[in-house]
Amino acid sequence: MTALLTYHRTAMATAVDLVNRVERFDLPTPCAGWDLGRLLAHMTAQNLGFAAAARGDVFELRIWEEVPATPQAFADSAAAVVEAFGADGALGRDWSLLAGADRELPVPGGTALGFHFIDYVVHAWDVGVSIGRRPEFGVELLTSVETLAFEVPLSGPSRTGPYAPFGPAVMPAADSGPMERVLAVLGRDPNWRPPRG
Repeated sequence: MTALLTYHRTAMATAVDLVNRVERFDLPTPCAGWDLGRLLAHMTAQNLGFAAAARGDVFELRIWEEVPATPQAFADSAAAVVEAFGADGALGRDWSLLAGADRELPVPGGTALGFHFIDYVVHAWDVGVSIGRRPEFGVELLTSVETLAFEVPLSGPSRTGPYAPFGPAVMPAADSGPMERVLAVLGRDPNWRPPRG
């Protein structure tokens, strides 16, 4: 788990750096129907919810609510996540996560860390490609996230429905690298680029 925490911190630092470079929040993203402002609201709310869960706080829906967020609010939420995840004993207990619209779901801390790690490697990519600054991650980090990504079920609640965290997997190109394979298996188009115009 020590290595995964280190990789997670790298993913969060990369996401913060990219969000700080955003100049327009009305730009489209690879997340269907979401511009950068909506994506930032989602990312910030998820950070606050996961941080509360890692601290062992009582589950409250309001913590997970998406509201308009600023780059500073996102950076603060990312710092809260990193601190909470690294606290003594955090990974050894269940975390109360949000499932669907309003359901509390207890998840082992180590598993929840993996969920958040995958999400923020992909969201860092979402932000990066939206502003023309594709993130670069090290081989060891990508190997770690690829292993976790291929453990996500290819069907069921994680892929379908209004609250599915990932879309149906897409076929990667034959010569794809690890980042492209991660994106494809999690339902992103690795070749997505902002529409011109």
